[in-house]
Amino acid sequence: MIADSGTTSCILSVEAESFVEHLMEFDVKDVGSARWHQQHEHVEKLNMQAVINAAAKEDEFVKEYFISYGKINLLIQDLITTEIWKQKVFPELIDMEFEPKTTFPIYIILYHEATVINLLETMMFYKETCEVADDSVLDLVDYAYRKLCYLAAKGENKDDEFLPNGRDPGVATSNMEELVQQELQLQFEISIKALSVIRYITDCLDILPLSVMTRILNTHDLPILLVQLVESPPWTRRKDGKLYKFIDSKWVEVSFEDSLKLTKTEGQVWIAIFNLLMKRSCQEKYELNNYRKNTIIKLRSHLTEVLLDQMPILAELQRYLEHLAIMDPPPAKKDLVLEQVPEMRDKLLKKYEDKWHKIASAQVKTTFNQSDDDIRSQAQRWAATYNLDVLEELVADPPKCAVCGQLASKRCSRCQNEWYCRRECQVAHWKKHKQACDIIHETLQTAR
Repeated sequence: MIADSGTTSCILSVEAESFVEHLMEFDVKDVGSARWHQQHEHVEKLNMQAVINAAAKEDEFVKEYFISYGKINLLIQDLITTEIWKQKVFPELIDMEFEPKTTFPIYIILYHEATVINLLETMMFYKETCEVADDSVLDLVDYAYRKLCYLAAKGENKDDEFLPNGRDPGVATSNMEELVQQELQLQFEISIKALSVIRYITDCLDILPLSVMTRILNTHDLPILLVQLVESPPWTRRKDGKLYKFIDSKWVEVSFEDSLKLTKTEGQVWIAIFNLLMKRSCQEKYELNNYRKNTIIKLRSHLTEVLLDQMPILAELQRYLEHLAIMDPPPAKKDLVLEQVPEMRDKLLKKYEDKWHKIASAQVKTTFNQSDDDIRSQAQRWAATYNLDVLEELVADPPKCAVCGQLASKRCSRCQNEWYCRRECQVAHWKKHKQACDIIHETLQTAR
């Protein structure tokens, strides 16, 4: 579908409005159901359209509909529910040694979290999105904090396996093990998106409930966590003498000349730090003890001339740190505050405590035990949702081999969905690819 301006478009404004208006809340036990998958398709289309509009600097009607229909809270609830399913139900499926007919329905659930956080990241660039989220921002802050802790752990563990192309061929021995590997890749990308979301929240602290600031500064101590990410950045890796940075959801080899060039992710970290340390309201609430002071002044060594040339606003932070280094930290204001606490995640965990295995067992018999006709029908909807022409317009990078990750020039002639660098890789992958290929090929033939 092509918009009047000549820009590629996924959905019309009237379709987006209908999708947003009819979004509904799903429980953990309903994740993966037919109605859930239908809503995922709608959210995926809304996400792609929001990205297209933001990139083209056009009317961002997707964001406007989410705000006008009051659905930002529902989107955050969806994010928390999917995270809980992945943490509690997915491991049960693995322990049961379940082997589904096709792994794509489970992968879609894993991928759904990435879709929702990406949509939130796109919309929360605007302060009005944060403002209408109101108290649910507390749940989003806690969610982002968990993801930042994950990134901090990745930054500390420089010895873990790192493959620039993101693939580890030959390790997975079953479909479920392959899903586990895909989940690990998704988790890193999701965490990077969560970092951007927390930065946008720090932009809006003055218009959010006071509990949000208190939770960010004193409950989770995000300034110290962000310093740790500056000290040990997980989005920078070295392998075989080469430097790689995680840029635009992929690992990119960086030349020596570009090694000091600030990436978007690094910029988000510095802006969040600046907001939390330099806003007067934050300085009044943040309890700067000696440990925090000594940790924060470590940032001085990172505020180089090259960095300040790229982000001149950080000169103000540099002056603040120099002053802080020779002064005792001022006492924080001790106001009496009735603090709100996030509720979404705790409610779901209490509701299904000790019932995760029961949910997984039920989904094995129903949700993931589809008939061949149901699988074909679902595949047809996936083919419509993940429109190849639209996706290729969005992603300008050359395709990569499904086996080794090298640049690929050969495409599966039947399904047009997988790429390979040479015939040997295609033959090696055929056993895993055959079932999905048959379904997609049959779906395309039926559609014609």
